[in-house]
Amino acid sequence: MASIAEVIRSNHSEIVRCWMEEATRAASARGLDRPEFRNVMPVYLASLAEARASGGDGDDKQRQHVESHVSARLRQGFHVAEVVEEFAILGRCITQMWATTPPDLQPDGHDVERLYAELHIAMESVTDLFGKHLLEEEQTEKRYLRLLQKVASEALRLDGPGSRSQLKELLEIILEAMGAQSGALLLYQPEDKRLVTVASAGAANEELEHYATSLDPKTFPGSIVAAGEETYSLWDATTTMLQVSDTLRQGGIHSLLGVRLPAHQALLGVLYVGLADTREFTGREKQRLQTLGQHLSVHLENSLLYAKLQEKVEALQTERSLREQFVTILAHDLRGPLSAAKMGAHALIRVPEKPDARRDLALRIDRNIERADHMVRDLLDANRIQAGQQLPLRLDTCDLGGIARDVVEELSMLHGERFVLKAQERVRGMWSAEELRRALWNLGTNALKYGAADRPITFTVTSTDTGARASVHNEGPVIARADQETIFKPFVRTRSAQTGTSKGWGLGLSLVWGCAQAHGGKVELTSDTDTGTTFSLVLPWDARPFQVDLNEPESTQRVAAAD
Repeated sequence: MASIAEVIRSNHSEIVRCWMEEATRAASARGLDRPEFRNVMPVYLASLAEARASGGDGDDKQRQHVESHVSARLRQGFHVAEVVEEFAILGRCITQMWATTPPDLQPDGHDVERLYAELHIAMESVTDLFGKHLLEEEQTEKRYLRLLQKVASEALRLDGPGSRSQLKELLEIILEAMGAQSGALLLYQPEDKRLVTVASAGAANEELEHYATSLDPKTFPGSIVAAGEETYSLWDATTTMLQVSDTLRQGGIHSLLGVRLPAHQALLGVLYVGLADTREFTGREKQRLQTLGQHLSVHLENSLLYAKLQEKVEALQTERSLREQFVTILAHDLRGPLSAAKMGAHALIRVPEKPDARRDLALRIDRNIERADHMVRDLLDANRIQAGQQLPLRLDTCDLGGIARDVVEELSMLHGERFVLKAQERVRGMWSAEELRRALWNLGTNALKYGAADRPITFTVTSTDTGARASVHNEGPVIARADQETIFKPFVRTRSAQTGTSKGWGLGLSLVWGCAQAHGGKVELTSDTDTGTTFSLVLPWDARPFQVDLNEPESTQRVAAAD
């Protein structure tokens, strides 16, 4: 009668071959790769025979082999049931060796029972090892999540002075948690629809902001975005056909694993880690990166919300400061005409018997009251524009060239012959002459304040296919791009205007914009070193279709204006 030890020794290769075939089929049925750890199971099989020959002293070796096998399977991403089944397959392959052998040559029942007992112990060890591993993994994951939360709570702003170092610190925690040698965080920029590296760490340290990529799936970050909720892995960064940065290709990193941030909702960015080994990532590793990515997404979303809140607070503080400054200037400017009117009234009382003097004083009072009235009107109209309401217009047929000529003549009388008019004949339309006169006056005085003092200011009036255009051009300092985006808002002045000697309320250009909008037109601005600065008032021929009934509810007015 043969013993189990003799059966194993004499059929070792055949048992290993049988085990490989069945284990491979079982793995394939679950969508897993072919088992690659032949060196562990054959050695474990040999230890079963050695334990019998040594009287049971091989238990420690068997346990070590089981632990080695489980560790390898954990790295490959096997679940506990799949590893337990591999030991059951081994038992079936051993018993097949005497399936066709006469009963008197088969191992006795006690020996077979002992074999299954040892395999059962191995299966229990697999379960225990997996349980300990999962517990350790859970505790480790919780530790890294606590660290991530601690650092994230200290780094609220993405655009703060220390945001780069704080993001890198978060990334280094993720690398340690993943056992990775490299990693990078790319944030999505919606304005140009690309991903830009904002933090990197490890062997292939990306150059910040020098590596930007589109969302094209031909790029590695683009492939991560396209994967959606799933992680995206890459086996070898040095040979892949996908577009990756040169730093990453040359950094000795092969296996890459990336995740979209966040998996749901609008795209915030991409997180990926890299290994020096060329291997597939385990299911546990993928799950961990997804978990870490979810927590990082929460931090990024909080940072964006905080940044937006800060912007609103800063905008409100700026507006408050501007309004306080404006009230101060308004009080000063209004005091001038009102004081002059008051003095004229007192003088009028003192000289009732002189008709000529009384007439001059009355005219002075009238002019100053009109100046104050214009100031108040400009303020009320600016507030109307800021509230999103349209300026009321009194429309009539008028000549845009004639309006521009009147403005140029008045400005020339006050400030000298610096103003030039180039106007086509009979540029006539259905407009508000009063509002157009105020708009062109504001553009002319604006050019006078901020343009070159020794260069002419040119008014140009032309007709177009759809309407008319009135432009005011001056040479001198260029209006910065950032200022061009806000220059038409009420109470806003450019940086150069705030630091210069020219004073103002910051209402003139806002009123120009309101005039154009009320006519159904627009204001265009060009400013560069070569050609100077030009503000253009672009109008349709007839402004009547763009008017709203001021007696209608505000919501109705908005719909009409939108149409």
